[in-house]
Amino acid sequence: MQEQTVVIKGIKDGLFIVLSPTEEWLVITSELAERIDQQSAFFAGAKVTVDVGERPVPKYELGSLKALLERRGLTLWSVLSDSHTTNESAQALDLKTSTANPVPGRDDTEGTETDSEEDGTVGLMIKRTLRSGRTVHSAGHVVVYGDVNPGAQIVAAGDVIIWGKLRGSVHAGVDGDETAVVCALDMTPTQLRIAKYITTSPPDKRRNPRPEVASIRQGQIVVDVWTY
Repeated sequence: MQEQTVVIKGIKDGLFIVLSPTEEWLVITSELAERIDQQSAFFAGAKVTVDVGERPVPKYELGSLKALLERRGLTLWSVLSDSHTTNESAQALDLKTSTANPVPGRDDTEGTETDSEEDGTVGLMIKRTLRSGRTVHSAGHVVVYGDVNPGAQIVAAGDVIIWGKLRGSVHAGVDGDETAVVCALDMTPTQLRIAKYITTSPPDKRRNPRPEVASIRQGQIVVDVWTY
């Protein structure tokens, strides 16, 4: 099935736009402009998240996309990408960045950017095991439906929930949020941090795993049974 050059979806607080990672940039931006112009009244004022997948987008191209949207009354707010070049471009333009949302049909899903229904906090859903060498950053919460292996790392401004084994490193509440928590079905992290506090798993940690939640209490990280 032929890949769509531009996919536009409505989300809670704006638009989610997926751009082909292989088509020529000018072809993509021309089609995007045409699609928006066809429904200009509907799209006007929207906050936009763009997924460019693995495409390396230099600053001048990303800047031109930002300007294209602004001329039509839209605001480019966030960029999802697996490319270091693209992420650097986004940061230079003061745009939020995260790992890419999957284009429909892709099997190498790393995460899905979404909005929490409870408080509107941006978060990241990862439907796979994070293997050694992988690092995930999120300006909100992170949920992993799988394991976090030794050598993998998660850094989040909000909570981190692991529906599996936590063996790697996690830093929740990275911006200083001491109310952040870390939950896992089996919690033996290499290193666990919440805000400015840090701990590791004791060497004699039992091998009868149970769901646990880590939080800050009385100036230290404590781990309790997770009654989810």
